[in-house]
Amino acid sequence: MSAGPGRPRAAASPVTRLVPVCAGLLALCALASVLWSGLAQRPVVLAFGALVAVGELARRSGTGARDPAPLGAAGALAYTLLADVAGRPAHHGVAQTVTVVAAAALLGSVPHVARGDGAVPEHLARRVLTVAFAAVCFRPLSNQGVFDDWSGPAYALLLLAVLALTTLCDAVLAAAPAHARTGWPFGPLLREELRGMVGITSAVCATGAVMALAVAVAGLWALPVFCVPLLLTQLSYRRYAAVRATYRQTIASLARATEIAGYTPAGHARRVAGLGVAVGRDLGLSGAELTVLEYAALMHDIGQLSLVDPVPAGATAALPLSEQRRIALLGGAVVRQTGVDAAVAVVVERQADPCREQPVAARIVRVVNAYEEKARDAGPGGGLAALEELRLAAAGDYAPEVVEALARVLARGSLTGPPAG
Repeated sequence: MSAGPGRPRAAASPVTRLVPVCAGLLALCALASVLWSGLAQRPVVLAFGALVAVGELARRSGTGARDPAPLGAAGALAYTLLADVAGRPAHHGVAQTVTVVAAAALLGSVPHVARGDGAVPEHLARRVLTVAFAAVCFRPLSNQGVFDDWSGPAYALLLLAVLALTTLCDAVLAAAPAHARTGWPFGPLLREELRGMVGITSAVCATGAVMALAVAVAGLWALPVFCVPLLLTQLSYRRYAAVRATYRQTIASLARATEIAGYTPAGHARRVAGLGVAVGRDLGLSGAELTVLEYAALMHDIGQLSLVDPVPAGATAALPLSEQRRIALLGGAVVRQTGVDAAVAVVVERQADPCREQPVAARIVRVVNAYEEKARDAGPGGGLAALEELRLAAAGDYAPEVVEALARVLARGSLTGPPAG
């Protein structure tokens, strides 16, 4: 997760450094163990290593996916959960599992590292640690023959339990560094990670388990057959991500109409959206709620296009409440005509309502917009003065819990005013 507009930029914390350090030490220890004892079943190692490496080569960065290399993840899980190969027992242990997955993932990531993809180390660290967790849960007991008599529903439930615990481990590994890096509440971050894993991560886990079961019966030839559905799923997700990116760019272009027409200062909508999303995260909003909030914040001033006389500097927070509501209703009407989600129009329409009657997203837009307008031209210390002004405002003007969330976001980002446009 990279810092962006409205996301506080913080120095790397011990927790963010701990994950890759632990993954590196674990991989080195596993490699030393394998070098000492030797590789078991080398054809199996080559087949699964090639699958993981190809999956990493095919990964896409910047799509917003929870796992940008689903084929590599599925191959790693399949090797971890492999009990037999064409009826013959699989003998690899935890150390060999970690070594093969780490080496193959590192090999497949070389082109991405060469292109300067900064997300690769964190991605590899999570891959190594989640595979190690799954291997510790499954491999020792499997190699000892504990599961030899398990079949049917019992074995399926065992795999589901291992996959569920592994998914939870991966979510924690994603949420903990994000919490340490940004200061956002851990609980909502973890819930958001788990919600996001319902889609592609479920497909990855299912494909990994099916691959392991298929190889146990049909041998290594089952691997290419079961790669196809996941590759198609990955392709579909990329197209979906491209459509979403285009949709957001369209909304951002519409939001810039007020700036181009001279109704609002340059960058105002983008700053309100960025800071508003950060406040929403602090308050624990879900991913879908944050999307609605971001779009509404981008378009919150679009009602000013209906005005004959522009508001000076686009500062609607200083207008009488009745005029603020009129502009908000005009903006909501414009948003509805653009075909944007109706929930976005509702937030735009209600941003000037009494705070007790507003949805949370509208409360956030109102507070952040007022802060940005008040702090924009106040010079050094203007941000602190604007925040104090919001705190001292009448109870019905600005939601106190949102103002305090804004204060926390600004404190974490070491900001005293809105970022420059």
